[in-house]
Amino acid sequence: IIFTIIFAILSHIIADAMAIITYHTPEVQKGDNFWLIWHIIIHLSSIFSVIIFIQFWLGLLFANLMDIWDWFILRPIQKKKKKNNLNSNWGERYYFHKIVDVFRAKLLYWLPKRNYEKSGVLIEILTIVVLVTLVVFLK
Repeated sequence: IIFTIIFAILSHIIADAMAIITYHTPEVQKGDNFWLIWHIIIHLSSIFSVIIFIQFWLGLLFANLMDIWDWFILRPIQKKKKKNNLNSNWGERYYFHKIVDVFRAKLLYWLPKRNYEKSGVLIEILTIVVLVTLVVFLK
């Protein structure tokens, strides 16, 4: 169980650090239909994956713990704090994704930054196909 938790968290750090080579904009691209459609596809695929692999719930939970904390807990609280005080930096030091930034800067600095290039979805699709193929063959 401990190894599952450790490797789940490490996998999130590695995957997020490598996200700079995919079409992975840090902010919502309102009005961009390509961005919207791609994110609908990815979110539906993620939900489908959770349903298929629900027996691995512990790994899934810990692999997503950083996003749950940063995006669904900390950011909403910080947004409310900023409403009252625009200069508030409350919560900045508690973001888990700062670990990802350090990992990327130290070990993956050589990767090209393709966050805003739509062709980055091809890299993401290729990664997904390779991982699904590995899961099928390892099963």
